[in-house]
Amino acid sequence: MRITMDEIVNAVCLHMAERYEVPVTAIEVELSWEEHEGFTAEVWIQGRSRYLVEANLKEAIMRYMLTEYNQRVYPSQITLYADDEVWAEITD
Repeated sequence: MRITMDEIVNAVCLHMAERYEVPVTAIEVELSWEEHEGFTAEVWIQGRSRYLVEANLKEAIMRYMLTEYNQRVYPSQITLYADDEVWAEITD
């Protein structure tokens, strides 16, 4: 299964909204990939910046898959990719 960049952003927004008990609309996310850092996201919650690493992104995707698709996935099943945009492949 392929998860689009928009779904990854939604996953991070939902995850962070639940974690920090703020409305989803109070969160902004910017995904990126750099050779020396890998996959990251900068998240703004009510104007405050937070920095997420790949493990945090996978955690958000795992929760998103459970709540939106009723599928339990593990970090080892999630592979992130970057071409024109960031996306994830979920394997069985």
